[in-house]
Amino acid sequence: MKRILLPAGGAILATGLLAAGLATTAQADDTISSDVLASQQKAAETLDFWTKSNNAALKSAVAFNPDALEVQKISSGGGYTSDTKPGSTAPIGEEKKAAVKVQNVNLPKTIGKVFFEGRDGKLYWCSGTSIQSQYRNLVATAGHCVYDIAGNDEVVSRWVFVPGYYQGKAPWGVYVGKQAFTHYDFDVYEDFDRDYAFVTVYDGIGGTLNKPKLVDWTAYKAYEGEKFVKDVTVTEEEYKKGKLDPKTTEYYDVDPGKADEASGPDYPGAVVDRFEVSKAVYDAAKVGKGQGYKFGEPIVENVTYQEAFKYLQDKKANPAKFPAEVKLDEKGNSTLTHYYVQKWYKQGNVARYVRLEPYIVVHEVKSVGRLGDNVGGQGFAWNQPAGGYVRTFGYPYGPHLDGNKPFTGVTPKWCYGKTAKKALLIPSKKVEEQVSLKCTVTAGYDGGPWLYKYSNAKRLGYVNGVTSLIADTDGNKRYDTITSAYFDGETNVVYKAAAASWSGKLIP
Repeated sequence: MKRILLPAGGAILATGLLAAGLATTAQADDTISSDVLASQQKAAETLDFWTKSNNAALKSAVAFNPDALEVQKISSGGGYTSDTKPGSTAPIGEEKKAAVKVQNVNLPKTIGKVFFEGRDGKLYWCSGTSIQSQYRNLVATAGHCVYDIAGNDEVVSRWVFVPGYYQGKAPWGVYVGKQAFTHYDFDVYEDFDRDYAFVTVYDGIGGTLNKPKLVDWTAYKAYEGEKFVKDVTVTEEEYKKGKLDPKTTEYYDVDPGKADEASGPDYPGAVVDRFEVSKAVYDAAKVGKGQGYKFGEPIVENVTYQEAFKYLQDKKANPAKFPAEVKLDEKGNSTLTHYYVQKWYKQGNVARYVRLEPYIVVHEVKSVGRLGDNVGGQGFAWNQPAGGYVRTFGYPYGPHLDGNKPFTGVTPKWCYGKTAKKALLIPSKKVEEQVSLKCTVTAGYDGGPWLYKYSNAKRLGYVNGVTSLIADTDGNKRYDTITSAYFDGETNVVYKAAAASWSGKLIP
C-alpha cells in the first residue's frame, strides 16, 4: 500500500471535485470519495436522453479512448504490498456455496457497457459488471469511466449501465447511475493505482421505449415531446371530401409529382398498358405495335342480369366511363364485352393524395427491478497474491497504435492468464503497484472486470480488478498488455461503503 504525501508546509494540491470543498465530497478519512451522479429528476432526464428515438444515443456512442491514457514508458518494479489479510465477498446466489473451478469460457450475464457523456459533449462507452451488494444495485468499472480525468473537476455526465447491451438493445433494462464511489487519491490526485469505481444504480427501466402513438390533432399540437406526421395515401375522392370539411382541410395534402408522359413504342424506357375504349374505336384501330393500336382480342365477361342492367344504365349516363358492350339475357347469359387499345407511356411520378396522421412518441416503460436480481452479481476479492489466474471481459473497439482495428465492440471478448508477479511502474500515471496481464485488446475494454476463481458453469467469480490502462510494451504499435489497480484493503473499504448504499426506483 502506498500513500501520497502532503508537500512541505502541509498544503493540499487538490484539483478535482474536492478542490473547492473537501468536507462536502469526502468522508472524514482519506480513503473514500463519493459523488452524486444523478438525482431522481436528473436520472429521468438521463434515461430519456439515451433511450429516445429508439436508443439512438446508445447506438452513436464510441469506445472511450482519451489521449491522456496513452502509456509511453513502462517498467516492472517490486511485488505488491498487502495492507490486510486476503478476503472475498461471494457472488450473488453463491453466498453459502463453494466456487467451482472450470476453465471453459462462458460469458457472464453480469457484464455490459457503461455509457456517459464527456466534457467534449461526445458520447462514449466503457465496460463494467454488476457486483455483489446489500441492495443488489452496484456496478464495478474503471475510475476514469466515471470521473472526468480531462477536466478534473466533476464526474462525467449522463452515466448509465446497460448489461448485455447488443446493437441498441437493452435486454435487462437501462440502469442510471446514482452515486459514484472511488478512492480519494484517484478523485483528487488522479492516481491510477486507484483507478476503480463502484457505482450505485437506480432500479432498471425497461418495457416499450419510444413507442409511436396515433393521436388527434389537438393532442399532437399540445404535446411538447418528440412527435411526427405520417403520410397515408388516399384516393382522390377521399382527398376532395376531406378538403371540403373545414375541420379536416389542413390535414390533407397532395404530392403533385410528375405526370406520366405519353410516348411511342420505340421511345427508350417506354412501357405499354391497355386502355378500354368503345367497340367503334376498337374496330377502327390498327393491328400491330403502336400508340392506340388494338390490345389483344375483346374480353367477354359473364355477369348476372342485374349487373348487366346496372352497367347499361351507367353507360347511358356516362358512355366514356362505361364503354363495354352490354348483352342482357334474362336466362342467365348476360355479358359485358370489353375492348382495349394500346397505351404507351414513359413512367413518371403520378400525383399522390395523402391524409396526414399525427403521432407522438411516448415512453411506455416500467421498472424492471434491481440490477442484481436481474443479472446476478460477481463476488469481490482483495489482497490476493500476485501470479494468479484471472479471466477478464470487456467490449474492445478502438484501433491499435498502428491504425489496425480488429474489434467491432459489438460483442464482449475475454482474456485468460496469470497476472505478472512484479508490479508495473508507469510514472506518467503515478502507477507504482498496478497488476498486468498479457492481452491484445483495445479501447472499450476499459473498466471490464478481472474475475478470480471464475466458474464457467455458474458464470460467476470474484472481481479482483478492472481494466485500467491498455499498453504496448514492446514498441510494435500493437497493444499487448492490460493493467488494473491492485485491489487491497483500502479498495475493500471503498467497495463496502458503496455496497451498503441504497438507490431506489425511478418509477413505481
